Amino acid sequence: MQGQQSRLTLASLAREAGVSAPTVSKVINGRPDVSAETRKRVLAILARTGYKSPLQQRRTFAANPVVEVVLDSLNSGYTAEVLNGILEYAAGAGVEILLGSTGMKGGPAPTPEQRAQRIVDQGRYGMIVITSAFADAPLDAFHRRGIPVVVIDPLNPPSEQVVSVGCTDWAGAKDATSHLLGLGHRRIAFLGGPETVDCNQARLHGYLAALRSRGVAAQDGYVLAGEFRSDDGARRLRSLLQLDPGPTAVFAASDTIALGVVAEALRQQVRIPEDLSVVGFDGIRQTEEAVPALTTVAQPLRDIGRAALRIILRQVKGEVPDSRRVELATTLVVRESTAPPPEPR
Repeated sequence: MQGQQSRLTLASLAREAGVSAPTVSKVINGRPDVSAETRKRVLAILARTGYKSPLQQRRTFAANPVVEVVLDSLNSGYTAEVLNGILEYAAGAGVEILLGSTGMKGGPAPTPEQRAQRIVDQGRYGMIVITSAFADAPLDAFHRRGIPVVVIDPLNPPSEQVVSVGCTDWAGAKDATSHLLGLGHRRIAFLGGPETVDCNQARLHGYLAALRSRGVAAQDGYVLAGEFRSDDGARRLRSLLQLDPGPTAVFAASDTIALGVVAEALRQQVRIPEDLSVVGFDGIRQTEEAVPALTTVAQPLRDIGRAALRIILRQVKGEVPDSRRVELATTLVVRESTAPPPEPR
């Protein structure tokens, strides 16, 4: 293979593809100014001949491989736990982790093209994106350059070239709602995230499936979309308390929302779980420290981080992922914030 690699040149590849050497170079380096048909033909020849670009060779022989992790912010228990998993796996694999952001206050973030080209220029292995709203078009900049990308819990479905890692959202939400139903609750509210976000849709459908399995209808005003923020959870609890009859239980689509509900309940002199049961989703560390401790659907957050980095390293070796979507199982953790509904007055 090494001898074959040494015989391959841009000129010989260009002759076989029927294009110029600069065009082959543009395809190898992920430049956008090549027609889709020409790019497809050149990529097919590169794959058949086993040609490795300078970036791929640097990845193969790098003494200190580097993977960039891009996140929106570190101001969440979810992101911190996923990042811990990445760092733990990186330490064992001898990989360095470089942190980046999609845009912090005080300055513009690099464009996707700039970020992708920087990865090429510096010979990094690939990129992991944590809960980011990166869309298909920006991610295409990395695909064109042959840069492995893994998106963790994407807000929207990534393109088919990108591997995503998450959890069994539907099943976890069904477990949470079934737990409340098993305690005797029938008036159960759902406080979700943004309506168009994939994980929120899956959790909503899991909630509805559990209700249907017991012949319970979702009542008007009990399903509220919003943001994955504690202040939004507090705001929506105030709305629920205006309903007659109000819910006896709340299933929140994130722990952050649920913690906001618990804090607002204290301010409103609503007892948890005596007056209102609350279940969250994610399994962040703060749920153990809450008063009362929060029942939650725990994602294996550190395992998700480990899986993302493991997939990147396998792709660098030329392995094709078994699936473009990897889902890890959730676990219902029952604590002090859930109990049977209060007796009717």
